[in-house]
Amino acid sequence: MSTLMRAPKECGSWYWDLGESIPPGLQSALTVAAKVAGVLKRFDLMDAVKLEYGWYVLNSGPVGVRSTLFTTLPLDDPDLPGKVLGSRPAAFPEAEVATLHVGGAGTWFDASGKGRRESGLIEFSVTPDPFGPAVNLEVHHDIWSPLDFSGRPHPEVHHRNAPRLAEALRDITAVLGVSPETGEPTYFGHAVDFGIFISEAEEDGMGLDLTDRL
Repeated sequence: MSTLMRAPKECGSWYWDLGESIPPGLQSALTVAAKVAGVLKRFDLMDAVKLEYGWYVLNSGPVGVRSTLFTTLPLDDPDLPGKVLGSRPAAFPEAEVATLHVGGAGTWFDASGKGRRESGLIEFSVTPDPFGPAVNLEVHHDIWSPLDFSGRPHPEVHHRNAPRLAEALRDITAVLGVSPETGEPTYFGHAVDFGIFISEAEEDGMGLDLTDRL
């Protein structure tokens, strides 16, 4: 059972537009996904085991069908595009793959330094659209911020987790060769460079209590 509170909106997000450097298509998108997943695995932030994706028909839009593929293959395996396309809904033979959402569990560390597994610790997706792939990465937990969602400082948790996220984001940027854009702020925080800003602490050391929307 998870011991982490999860925000319904992201606490921070980063977006890498690769349209000018990598060709479009499903194979390219999966190759990019493999690079990102490789970095996250190295930092034990995600073991990618699942792909979720919708379908759309050109000039018509989404078909309303979503597929889930659990795989032990590397995301850049040459057989994987065939497996993805093999899940195309029979009622829509012209359908193309929409955004690929990559899922899996990662490890975070509590205040005592104990490692704990959490599904969806990191979320990222890759778009295989005609203009070239783009990557979006999100985090939804407070372990990356100096303050927890109730506004209390938790320096041990922050120091054990935030630097790993920052290093992973830097390595993803190096692997992709493109600097990311940071996403728009939400009620739960926003990205600043390669870190998360939730709220400023008051004179008593406490920040805003955000738990009313969890």
